[in-house]
Amino acid sequence: MSLDLHDLGGRPVIVGGGVAGLMTALYLAPEPTVLLTKTPLGGDSSTVLAQGGLAASLGADDCPDLHLADTLAAGDGLCDEAAARRIVEAAPRAIDGLERLGVRFDREPDGAPRLGLEAAHSRRRIVHAAGDATGRELARALAEAVRRTPSITVLEGIEARRLIMEGGAIAGVLAASGSSLFALASHRVVLATGGIGGLFHDTTNPLGSWGQGLALAARAGAELADLEFVQFHPTALDGPHRPMALVSEAVRGEGAVLVDERGQRFLAGTPGRELAPRDVVARAVWHQLLAGHRVFLDARQCLGSRFAQRFPAIAHLCHVAGIDPTVEPIPIRPAAHYHMGGVAVDAESRSSVGGLWACGEVACTGLHGANRLASNSLIEAVVSAASTAQSVGAIPAGVRRCLPPTIIPPRPDPASIRPIFSHALGIVRDDETLREAATALLPLAVGCEATADPAAVALMIAVAALRREESRGAHFRSDFTGRNAQPCSSRLTLDETIETSEELADVVQPLARSA
Repeated sequence: MSLDLHDLGGRPVIVGGGVAGLMTALYLAPEPTVLLTKTPLGGDSSTVLAQGGLAASLGADDCPDLHLADTLAAGDGLCDEAAARRIVEAAPRAIDGLERLGVRFDREPDGAPRLGLEAAHSRRRIVHAAGDATGRELARALAEAVRRTPSITVLEGIEARRLIMEGGAIAGVLAASGSSLFALASHRVVLATGGIGGLFHDTTNPLGSWGQGLALAARAGAELADLEFVQFHPTALDGPHRPMALVSEAVRGEGAVLVDERGQRFLAGTPGRELAPRDVVARAVWHQLLAGHRVFLDARQCLGSRFAQRFPAIAHLCHVAGIDPTVEPIPIRPAAHYHMGGVAVDAESRSSVGGLWACGEVACTGLHGANRLASNSLIEAVVSAASTAQSVGAIPAGVRRCLPPTIIPPRPDPASIRPIFSHALGIVRDDETLREAATALLPLAVGCEATADPAAVALMIAVAALRREESRGAHFRSDFTGRNAQPCSSRLTLDETIETSEELADVVQPLARSA
């Protein structure tokens, strides 16, 4: 590569070009900062695909305390209340800050914010942009703001392969561009790499979002938290394309109902009905599919001819699939959508490894608990980016020579991991299937092939799911359907995971031979 890496040495390095990474870079300005992104800036990321909005208590009938109560209820006993309060109280100011950066939010004719309703919210508090294209508008505005900021050096088409360690702390980033490898010296690295949806076959996330940041952190020895909690969106457009197109929860917020192929509304007797927490709705849809039914989202009565005006992006996706939502219901099925777990961080986004921060979906702040409240993720990324930047900026700059590892990992490929992971870590889990998955993933995770990093992330999630012998939030065990009396967060390192998996393999293999 034709880069003067010496000039970039010592700057904070942000890995990831979604809303969390872009906002962290902007908050760090005017300190010189390096932003690494695998795709073109503002391109293929979970942010761009986000149809939902940002949750903030902006309505006259709303307040942060109500927003907090809804967040804690959805989190099913595992939210960090202090972290959740800090984020929901900062949310209205964050919306103002985004508008100053050029984000164009939807407004009513009188100029007030247009507020939508989504599942498990007691008030209309979802702020959207361009109807159902909030993520695309955020990415556009923030990418333009980053390009206008001279202190931010953007390196596009760059993939971080390893965090370089020295004395147990971060010393730099080993990165790749095509076949070229280079090391960036830095004792301040921020992971903003998004989620793990790319490990599943049915996902609404970009297929490249397979948990890269979790692998980087885990290989560096960082502690990860609540990995077993994966949220499945109940209404992804049922079709052959991957990633799957999302049919936003806001459609149900406008009154659309879920029906089977006979037109039977199977959630009518469920508390909250179509706007029950996502884990409840996703499991209900899954059970219908398991019983041989098809499931549809019917918006004909509530929206009808207004569908395309209210949800232009979804209307286009339906049109491409040959569906007219004004006159026919939309076929849907659940898909992996959001990871509540991630790198364990404190209130300043610091991980357990010196010099390493995490922000956005890759981090576990404690806001989401066992089940994310709809539209809390984008606002979490924006709010957390501010505290991340403040913490990173408080560390003095310093340049030290950075020695790259002697073993260069290959470009990760999660393709062969997806069938194992999708089968074991779906909406309903059980001991036997999780053990089989862990045993299959272990040799891949400790190997040196392209599957190693995706397998390591998948293995950590499988072991975390095995350890949680209860059903809580988005984690449902068919063999442990009850809830433990004392909810507790889970913590795990890669070394602990491998040790546990080796013990499991010793048990499973003799059983297989005896069978």
